[in-house]
Amino acid sequence: MGGYQSFGIIIPIFLTSFLILTLVSATHPLDPLTPFELTQVQTLVKKSHKNVTFHYVGLDDPPKSEVQSWLSSQNRPNNFINYPRRAFVIARTNSKSHVITIDLSNNSILNDKVYNGNGYPMLNNEEQTEASELPLKYAPFKASIAKRGLNISEVMCEAFTIGWYGEMNTKRVVAIMCYYIDGTVNFYMRPIDGVMATVDLDEMKIVDYRDRLIVPVPKGGGTDYRESKQNPPFDNGIKGVTILQAGGPSFTIVGNNVRWANWEFHLAFDMRVGPIISLASIYDHDKDKYRRVMYRGYISELFVPYQDLTEEWYFRTFLDAGEFGFGICAVPLQPSKDCPTNAVFLDGYYTTRDGTPAKTENVFCVFERYAGDIMWRHSETILPGDTGVREDVTLVVRMVSTVANYDYIIDWEFKQTGSIKVTVSLSGILAVKASKYTHKDQTKDGEELYGTLVAENTIGTRHDHFVNFHLDLDIDGGANSFVKTHLKTKVVPNSDGIPPSLPRKSYWTVVNDVAKTESDAKIRVGSGETELTVVNPNKKTKMGNYIGYRLIPGSAVGPMLLEDDHEQIRGAYSNYNVWVTPYNNSEKWAGGLFVDQSHGDDNLAQWTLRDREIENKDIVLWYTLGFHHVPVQEDFPIMPTLSGAFELKPTNFFERNPVLKVNSLKPTNWVNCSA
Repeated sequence: MGGYQSFGIIIPIFLTSFLILTLVSATHPLDPLTPFELTQVQTLVKKSHKNVTFHYVGLDDPPKSEVQSWLSSQNRPNNFINYPRRAFVIARTNSKSHVITIDLSNNSILNDKVYNGNGYPMLNNEEQTEASELPLKYAPFKASIAKRGLNISEVMCEAFTIGWYGEMNTKRVVAIMCYYIDGTVNFYMRPIDGVMATVDLDEMKIVDYRDRLIVPVPKGGGTDYRESKQNPPFDNGIKGVTILQAGGPSFTIVGNNVRWANWEFHLAFDMRVGPIISLASIYDHDKDKYRRVMYRGYISELFVPYQDLTEEWYFRTFLDAGEFGFGICAVPLQPSKDCPTNAVFLDGYYTTRDGTPAKTENVFCVFERYAGDIMWRHSETILPGDTGVREDVTLVVRMVSTVANYDYIIDWEFKQTGSIKVTVSLSGILAVKASKYTHKDQTKDGEELYGTLVAENTIGTRHDHFVNFHLDLDIDGGANSFVKTHLKTKVVPNSDGIPPSLPRKSYWTVVNDVAKTESDAKIRVGSGETELTVVNPNKKTKMGNYIGYRLIPGSAVGPMLLEDDHEQIRGAYSNYNVWVTPYNNSEKWAGGLFVDQSHGDDNLAQWTLRDREIENKDIVLWYTLGFHHVPVQEDFPIMPTLSGAFELKPTNFFERNPVLKVNSLKPTNWVNCSA
């Protein structure tokens, strides 16, 4: 591999009216590992260790300075700079976790350290599958199924991480819960409650088994969500809809680099976090150059604590990215279903248990969106007929990750105005528990069900979702500051030169507060009285304002658990919606490096206890988007999509409205498809 090559090999594949470019060799320092490089990792690690299992393999991020030098060299063909490629690996052998760094350019292992701290690495798919099949061959479990009058051939099981509740010494175990299919694909709606097996993943055997009560398995009728299984009458009121771009897409994808309208950025796939957006820059016509907005942005963790205290439920407090892999759980997107007809699709690669590369086809889709929204407009009533209006066309990068029962739809949306909007949408199947009740009237006054009776014998359990984003903003340069702009009400005085006849009694003004250290930047959003902006204190507009980007938060949702509760200690990043830290290449994931059964001693909340300086530094903004979910009957048998979003919006970044000169869309004629 000898470093980077000057040009990648691009294979054009024509699919209907658009072009997909598939890169087969890395040509950018931030490109994800290629299948060749993943195989190289497998070979090197297996030479060094026997009976090794792989749990994470990804790019070992090069230092920012190296990336910046490489980018600068692109404009100097005779002074092109090569940089080594490195891989970051977490593997297990002999019941020990190893953290390994590999020099791919020199085909050698740079570091191989045994991790002796708390927690375990991400689970791989194969060990989850193997563990889930063990109860089906386990005599006590088969007896439990027979006792309930169920057919063992219709039973399927699933592995659950178990969290941490103060134990000093732990083993790498998972809990196994089972479901009854018997005529429906929606097995999540048919839990076999009261039965639980515990499996040691290193020994791959059942080490504990409990059958404590019998609860009726919910009925399968009415749970199947497949279109082919629905009975009339149907809702057919909407006519066919399509999107036509007669000239093809307005964006280009070369390797992992995307360019559209006034935006350019790098897109990569990671098996832990999914999509990574890097080097997002916007073209400034007045300055005639691209200006950096974000060096790197991605989902760093998802904390999903369920609120049921029964024996089979209390430990269900998941950290999805660090325990199961948000990227591993990504699913192939369905053309014209998950993404519109004008979308272009890209594949992603990850490592399986034995190190063999695996491909998720269509893991990303990229498309232009226009839904009739308005980018800007004005009608001048004094001058009739003089109206200005522009259509709001945006570019969307989408991935869907199905983590067990939940489907997360992630959209990174780039706007011509300079804004970046990130939307998290939730769908899929509720996590439900079986119940003896078929009607709410059967419950006792004050009885805690831990959820809502959504169907007969079926309780949808209350829970939260806290999605944390790592946003390494580099607003027109690396040195930035975090500014809290407080909106303050002021009472109009009777003096100070203000005429006493003035009828106003109050107004509001702003007070800017620059965060000096990490403790100054911990924010719980919600009042609407504070605006949060990352500025470059070393650059101003012609009017004298510091250039910046403002965070426009989503709904104000925070945790309701005690901060010293064990699950909240592990998911402590959710204690605040906003954190700001100095850039540190080792602080990538808000839940820490080893998340499964972690003790919360290596996470965002712990890092910030150092209270490091963040003023005029290279800083990272961490934002958590939260959802409280109280299930309702409309969530049965499959949940309508629920969305939340935040936005990064230019704030005195430009000298004026950057889309003033954007032309109106050209009319598009429909293609005559008649015979």
